[in-house]
Amino acid sequence: MKVYISVDIEGVAGVVSPLQGTPGNAEYERARRLMTAEANAAIEGAFAGGATEVLVNDGHGPMTNLIPELLDPRAEVILGKPKPMNMCAGLSAEHDAMFCIGYHTAAGRHGVLAHTVNGFAFREIRVNGIPCAEATLNGAYAGSLGVPVVLLSGDDLTAAECGAHFPGARLVVTKQALGARAARAISPALACERIREAATAALRDMDGVAPFTVEGPYVLEVAFNNPAMADLAAIIPVAERRDPVTVSFPAATMGEVLGWVNTLSALSSFLR
Repeated sequence: MKVYISVDIEGVAGVVSPLQGTPGNAEYERARRLMTAEANAAIEGAFAGGATEVLVNDGHGPMTNLIPELLDPRAEVILGKPKPMNMCAGLSAEHDAMFCIGYHTAAGRHGVLAHTVNGFAFREIRVNGIPCAEATLNGAYAGSLGVPVVLLSGDDLTAAECGAHFPGARLVVTKQALGARAARAISPALACERIREAATAALRDMDGVAPFTVEGPYVLEVAFNNPAMADLAAIIPVAERRDPVTVSFPAATMGEVLGWVNTLSALSSFLR
């Protein structure tokens, strides 16, 4: 059984501040260790549940946050960026299940450190009219490959916002959101214990978990944080300007949707 694990940092127990997700300070160094520990818990639980192969992808910021020498040596890890499919790099139809660890709510929503892909650029992302958090986008891409999301961890509002897309999946709540930068969290050790147990249970009882799919063809709508970013995106020949801040793109596959999102995210750096 092949398991794919996508790991972010904002939903990790003990993480509440942008500083903790930004390299170059002591708080970040502590947070990346917490992130690595939760990834390890998911890996350990996956093997206990019957996995024969585990691939872990670092999905936060620079995507060099996971500490390779501290990861369970049975798993392989993808680090760095840019890379195809970004938070889903390396995911294929050969995988039997996907875990989303340390995830968070969408831009403009309540939740700890809520954003979608790029907090500087995006106010909202919709696919065929569906508002998308990162779990929605990545889960739909996995579903297009026939891979179900069977485990999702993060704050309580992430579970509430995204859990309905993955009926039957295990949901691990690492903290209760008190605001965008405040939470009541369980201990990191307990979070790891619950993730480990949920990972094992998810694989042992995944027969009833169907992949989350959005029927194509697709229309990606991106609402930017200001008109200047929409000006930039609207230069792309296939783009359609919907309003001062919203631009849409046609896509034949969910892979193309992720490609557009990641391209627009990278382009936004021109206006920083």
